[in-house]
Amino acid sequence: MPLPTDLIPPQAVNLAVRTVYALPAPVRRLIAGRQVRRDGQRLALEAQLLLALAKVEGAGLSDRRVNVARRRLERSQRLIEGRPVEGVGTRALTLPNGDHGIPARLYTPAGLPSGSPLLVYYHGGGFLLGSLDTHDSLCRHLAANAAVRVLSVGYRLAPEHPFPAAVDDALAAYEHAVKNAESFGADPHTVAVGGDSAGGNLAAVVSHHAERKPAFALLFYPVTDLSGRRRSRDLFAEGFYLTDPDMIWFSDQYIPVERRTEVKASPLLADDVSGFPPTYLATAGFDPLRDEGEEFAHRLADAGVPVVLRRHEDLIHGFANMGGLGGRFAEAVSEAAGALRMGLAIARRE
Repeated sequence: MPLPTDLIPPQAVNLAVRTVYALPAPVRRLIAGRQVRRDGQRLALEAQLLLALAKVEGAGLSDRRVNVARRRLERSQRLIEGRPVEGVGTRALTLPNGDHGIPARLYTPAGLPSGSPLLVYYHGGGFLLGSLDTHDSLCRHLAANAAVRVLSVGYRLAPEHPFPAAVDDALAAYEHAVKNAESFGADPHTVAVGGDSAGGNLAAVVSHHAERKPAFALLFYPVTDLSGRRRSRDLFAEGFYLTDPDMIWFSDQYIPVERRTEVKASPLLADDVSGFPPTYLATAGFDPLRDEGEEFAHRLADAGVPVVLRRHEDLIHGFANMGGLGGRFAEAVSEAAGALRMGLAIARRE
């Protein structure tokens, strides 16, 4: 049965959300409630306000009905979109992988010369949800602010296509991008990978397994170990967008328990990560995935990989898709775009 807010056009709800976020801070604080503190961290007002509004909307990641959960994520993203990023053109593509094609979308900033870097991006969504459309705004922002072409990859989703289908598509898309970079107007020597959450997992797996290593890896709160749980998963199990039940449902739909220690599922468990590309890894303080992402960053650093670990201790899982709300969300995404731009500039000089 649809919630009452499901009957309201997304454009109307989006306008209401943006109106709330434009209110004076004291009024927004009144709506959000007392500041949440946990593990020595303070939740940002923007994040707490979004969680309060999400309760009204009834938005959640898992529904135990995949099609419903997918529609809800698509709708939720439309509710928080900001003004469209201007000056970025798009082109629909189909990338080959054996007997099937992988839908993709190429983003090109206006005036960007040929031979620019290229970012191959994998969307999040627990390996079950998400699409080229849910991450359209983020990819536009990264393209415009990092001055790169972005190839967004619509890999196959579970449960229709369980592990390792997503990994196979992610690797095939990256390899095609490297081999055909010039046809995209890009430099084949500065092809990076990126992704958020489940997409961050795929970007990490590609970075580890690809024959030709990416020039850079941009990882937002990546899933790095599907075989275990860490302290942050218990600390933030409920109430901060991504929940522990969500994660259990996603994992059970994606991969059987006996395969979760495979490196293509859990890159944190790799014996050797010394060949990993330079990396910017961002985590959120109020996120069940926080600790495994940071553990992965520490492993990279210990192996001699150039890595920047950035914990946004006042934010929640999914912040990369919330930049349209402004404030801390926009700051975090802009920082990541700047890191990507700088990392690729360094790679081009080497």
